[in-house]
Parts: sequence; C-alpha cells; structure tokens
Amino acid sequence: MSFQEVKNMLRMINIDMNDIYAYTLFKKCDRSNTDTLENCEIEDFCTQLMLRPELEEIFHHYSGEDRVLSAEELQEFLQHQGEEATLERARDIIHRFELNEKAKQHGLMMQEGFMMYLLSAEGDIFNQKHRKVYQDMNQPLSHYFISCSHNTYLTNHQLVGASSTESYIRAFMEGCRCVELDCWEGTAGEPVIYHGHTLTSKILFKDVISTIKHYAFKYSPYPVILSIENHCGLEQQVTMAYHLQTILGDMLLTEPVKNADPSKLPSPEVLKGKILVKAKKLSQNRSLNEEEGKIRDIAQELSDLVVYCQSVEYRDQPGNVCEMSSFSEDKVRKVMKESGNALVRYNTRQLSRIYPDGLRANSSNFSPQEMWNAGCQLVALNFQTPGHKMDLNRGRFLDNGGCGYVLKPEFLREEDTLFNPEDCSSCLKILRIRVISAQQLPKLNQENPNSIVDPFVRVEIHSLGKKRESETTYILNNGFNPLWNETLQLEVLCPDLALVRFVVEDYDKTSSNDFVGQFTLPFPSLKQGYRHVHLFSKDGTSLSPATLFVHVQIEDP
Repeated sequence: MSFQEVKNMLRMINIDMNDIYAYTLFKKCDRSNTDTLENCEIEDFCTQLMLRPELEEIFHHYSGEDRVLSAEELQEFLQHQGEEATLERARDIIHRFELNEKAKQHGLMMQEGFMMYLLSAEGDIFNQKHRKVYQDMNQPLSHYFISCSHNTYLTNHQLVGASSTESYIRAFMEGCRCVELDCWEGTAGEPVIYHGHTLTSKILFKDVISTIKHYAFKYSPYPVILSIENHCGLEQQVTMAYHLQTILGDMLLTEPVKNADPSKLPSPEVLKGKILVKAKKLSQNRSLNEEEGKIRDIAQELSDLVVYCQSVEYRDQPGNVCEMSSFSEDKVRKVMKESGNALVRYNTRQLSRIYPDGLRANSSNFSPQEMWNAGCQLVALNFQTPGHKMDLNRGRFLDNGGCGYVLKPEFLREEDTLFNPEDCSSCLKILRIRVISAQQLPKLNQENPNSIVDPFVRVEIHSLGKKRESETTYILNNGFNPLWNETLQLEVLCPDLALVRFVVEDYDKTSSNDFVGQFTLPFPSLKQGYRHVHLFSKDGTSLSPATLFVHVQIEDP
C-alpha cells in the first residue's frame, strides 16, 4: 500500500488523519524502506492505529513501573470502580480476559487483556445484573411499567402504510407485552385489522391471533395484554371471540385467578404464559355499554373474555381494580396538571393506557417519560417509528432482563402516596460524566469517501420537569478515535425514575447535526467508574464496535 492508498483506507474507516502524523506513522512501519507497506507492515500500521493512549494511561497508573498488572493491583482498580473487589475475583478476571498465556499462568494482566476486560460486558456502563429478571414479580400488575405498543399492526404511516403480522413479531422481539388490535368488519364474515377510514392495508384478525399465539412468549414469559379497539357488529364480534378461544386455547385467560385477593390485580408471576383481553365489558344489569355518549352493542361472547382489563371512563377515585382507563396524550397531561396525585394514586391500584394523539399521521411519538412520572403503566408508542422517544422506551425496558415488566419505584406503588409528578422539588443526585473518547464511530456518508464525521457527545437526563442536557465540543474529521477528556455535570431529579441518554452527533455548522448513535439506560442501572458505552442506531440495532469511553461519578448535592 502506498501512502495515498493508506490515506484512502483511513477515510474509509472514518478518520481523516493529519498528513504529517499519518506519514510519520507510515514511515515508522515501512521497515523495508520501499515507500510502501507490505504484509506485516500493514498489520503493524493498523496495530499502531488501534492504540488507546487513554487506556494506556489508566493501565500505567495502576500497574506502576513494570507495566504489568498483578492481581493485587487489579483488585485496587476494581475497588475504585465500585465493583466487588476480592482477590479471587481479580484472579478470575485475569484468567478470563488475559490474552498472553505466559502472563495468565503467572496471574498477571497485560495492557491488551486489560482493554479486553473493559470492552467486555463487565466493563459496560449498564449493570449486568439488570440483564436478568431480578425484581419482585409477585406484586399486582398495577405496580409495573409495562412495555406497550400503539397501532402494532402498522409498518409505518398511519394513513397509507401497510399492515402486517410481522409488526407483532417485531414488537414481541423488543419485549412488548401489550399490543393493539383495531378490529373492523371484513368480507365473508371475517373481521380485519387496519387503521379505520384510511388507506392502510388490511390483515385478517384470525391471522394476527395465530401470530400472537406463536410469538407472544418467545422472548418473555410474562403476561400479554391484547388491547382491542372494537368497531365490529355483533356477528363478527362473536367470530372474534371464537378465534380468540379456539386459536389461543389455554393461553387465554377467561376467568379470575383462583383464590386471588379481589382487592388487588394478580401479579405477572401468577399470570405467566397468559393472554389477557382488554376491551369493554357488559355490566351484569344491562346489555349495552356506553362510550363517550354513544351506545354500542357488545356481544356477550366477547364480553365474557374480558376479566382484568375492563375499559371504562376515568374517574379520579378508587374503583374496581379490574377496570382500567385509556387517555390520549393531551387528556392525560390535563389530568396530571389538574390532579396529578389523584392519577398517581389511581395507578397504584388500577391500570391506565396512554396513546398518541390522533393527529400524528406520520406515526410520530410523544415522550413516554412524563406519563411514567405519573405511574401510568401502559404508555403506548409507535414501535415502527425510530427516534429518541423510542430510545427512551428501549432504555426503560432494558431493565429487569428486558422482560417487558419493570417494577415502579415505591412512591408510585403506595396507595396513600403524596407524590405529584408536577412537583419538581424531589430529591436529586449529581452526575459527573467525563467523556474521554470514542472508538470506531460509523461513517454516515458511505458514497462520499471524503466525508468524515465531526463528532460531539451529548448527555441527557430525562426525569421530572424539563430534560437536562450537556455536551462536549466537537472534534474535526475523526470518527475513528476522537479524544475529548471533557467533564459534563448534570442534576438528576428523582433518580429512581430518571433515564440517562448518551448521544453522538456529527456537527454541521450550515445545517442540523446528523445522528450517529445513542445509548439509553435507567439511572439506577448506571455503573460508576471507567466504562464503555456500546452505541445503537436510530432503529435500535447495535453499532458494534462503536463505543464511547467515559468515567462516571454519582454524588449527593
């Protein structure tokens, strides 16, 4: 490879290296003095390129003069990280991550092994204990945030997009536990699902139920709620009930749990493997149900399948725990403003579902954080629409093993709680993030070989009140190994509810900045010390090996 070919290669991997530095490195590796790099010389050049001086500095700080980390020195590092810091654990880490066999035999760790350890799951910013179900799953359903999808059947646009059973599969893959079925009269007596009075395509109700049967519990064993928007006549409602019973069989919950406390909803643990129907239910003394002043017939057969999720109008006073209410995003904001504590108390006993405003024709989303602040369990988002609102949803439900159920903080579970989401005088923590470096950020413009990102990092806190954020300066022409070493300090209101979002963007002085990658996690899942942040794309897929390297410190004010 000639020097120009090396320069072209560097641009391909998102780095526009200073010519003098690049040529110095090139000549250093050109041991044959041929003005080209061949075989092992190219390998040597890439090795030099991959060096992490910021990691080298940390390694040397703990290893001392001999530049080799003993088990005792690694133990000291673990202690400063806030990790379990026994000598036995230090030796185990060396055994698992050290690459040099001779060093491993002597219980020592070289710099490459140290880097492998910090890049592993154990060096991740997200607490690995939270990647499994670790929370109490025996509390009432109302005590959990539940991952919930809106218009689940749609693949994109709400007015002209396609409907597909694949959308349900994708939602379940993301841990979703509540899916929506908009049911309308179909031909040949078969109800269909689509976004009514629009040009969205139609799919058969029975095909959706069959898909749900096969995929509902592939990724999480905890209960699934079918949120049914019923626009069918009595005859096709009977058909819906028939399909639900014959296709789902024993999966379908059709009667209350035996020996359960009627004053509380059953728990996710008790309802494992069960599918619940959310819809309107006939009362015992009348055959008609009222919805916003219109009267609609409800088939007895469908009504009988509704047990714990009976749709009713919201009343800001205790009701039957089996009754739940749905709110548009605007309505719930109004309720929160007028009687926030009453809504929080309602949500300690009963379920509530929040859905996007009907004017969001492009399937955009609202921020779910403000609704979680009021203890609302089923905050329904358009899973088909990528963006920072879905980043928050993925971050929230990354917790507790990604099972789709996350236990709410204690102050959102106590029936006599005084918590009000409109009151921002909550407890707080100080979060200090030293953004040290980034590694191998993705190249945004693949068609232009000269296009290199100018990255900067923003850290956001989503909790009570307005979003708090702080960002680094941008670095010109380096998406491969940019180095900042800048400390960002943020206040974290109500830490038990807060989410932390790391965002990398490409600075542009003439237009809006371009998104590069992000990672969002709950504040209680944040690990302190030196950590790698593994970045994700806008649609939630991994951008491996793209990472941020940071130092995290949490303090009381």
